Amino acid sequence: MSNNTSDAEFFARANVFINTANDQCDSAHPNEVSASMLYAVARFNAFIVASTTGSAQNMTAEKERAMDYLTDQFRKMMVANFDDFIGNYEAYMKPAQG
Repeated sequence: MSNNTSDAEFFARANVFINTANDQCDSAHPNEVSASMLYAVARFNAFIVASTTGSAQNMTAEKERAMDYLTDQFRKMMVANFDDFIGNYEAYMKPAQG
């Protein structure tokens, strides 16, 4: 599993998902959209582990290591994003002008 979070393609891919989630907030509560996004990420990451381990037995053997890695990465990304929003709260949360 890779942790390449500094390249432009990484952020472009992430922004596609963020934009989709924002669009879904037009017809669903943001908490519901967030829950759907969390489920989708969990499901996709389980698929990635399944596709790279080659068997249910190997997947079982790798499960804890993969879970530790994924939850550690999620926590680091949450901390970074919380810190970013705290540091830029006024700019990020001011009403859109238009």
